Amino acid sequence: MRLPRRILTLHTAPGRRASSVPAGVLNFVPACSTTDAQSLELVQDFVSRARRLFVISGAGLSTESGIPDYRSEGVGLYARTDRRPMQHVEFIRSAKARQRYWARNFVGWPQFSSHQPNCAHMALQRWEESGKLHWLVTQNVDALHSKAGHRGLTELHGCAHRVMCLGCGAISAREELQARFVALNPDWRAQASGVAPDGDVFIEDEQVLHFRVPSCEDCGGILKPEVTFFGDTVNKATVQFVHERLAESDAVLVAGSSLQVYSGYRFLLAASDRKIPVAILNIGPTRADHLAELKVSGRCGEVLSAIQPV
Repeated sequence: MRLPRRILTLHTAPGRRASSVPAGVLNFVPACSTTDAQSLELVQDFVSRARRLFVISGAGLSTESGIPDYRSEGVGLYARTDRRPMQHVEFIRSAKARQRYWARNFVGWPQFSSHQPNCAHMALQRWEESGKLHWLVTQNVDALHSKAGHRGLTELHGCAHRVMCLGCGAISAREELQARFVALNPDWRAQASGVAPDGDVFIEDEQVLHFRVPSCEDCGGILKPEVTFFGDTVNKATVQFVHERLAESDAVLVAGSSLQVYSGYRFLLAASDRKIPVAILNIGPTRADHLAELKVSGRCGEVLSAIQPV
């Protein structure tokens, strides 16, 4: 399967057109024009030619469900604030950092855990059911692909709906930890001043001083969300597993990722080495644009939901 390289920007169609994104979550979706018929035809052709499609999804898929991301122009965390995400080393070494992280996560959890899959997640699930999609790798930790019913899935950076003990390795549900937080902090209250990616919210440091964080019920160890924090590395066995699924595939589609983080970008380099054709659907440039035979700038929900897995 070889396609001529095309770099496309979706053009705004004449007149007003309904957005695929609910009005309430547009604040987290970068400005983007609507999809023209020619662009859809090119994506459809790419997908139709594939027999074992490998998909990498990123935060741009979940912004349409109301979850903010880090890098989107104008609306991502880096553009809106000077705050930066939790670093792995900081979480491991500092009890104060863990207290601050868990207090903010406790406040943000009810909203974060309530987010639902959007039409892009559901489209990919239908592609899997039809046999078109061989394997899906997501860089997101929001569990929305699982909520959509996807089965052939690797959560490359883990999942915020799970908690692990750094001592004994026990895995538990994040929802169970929420109940323990409530029991330990019955009178604690905090006012969030904004929402951040991955279940985080903005609260002032003085508000977390008296927040109590539970330990592992099995061994008393430190509890951490089962996600890959910035500065940490993805498990080698997971990386190898994904490489094996990529080797079984005959085309790669990137959906909603700038691929700025090497953990995902490495698979585009591997695809290039294997001469596997690549298509990218993302609002704005990506690190792998030079590796793509087809690049479309557009909303994932709008484009993916229009593609038939034939």
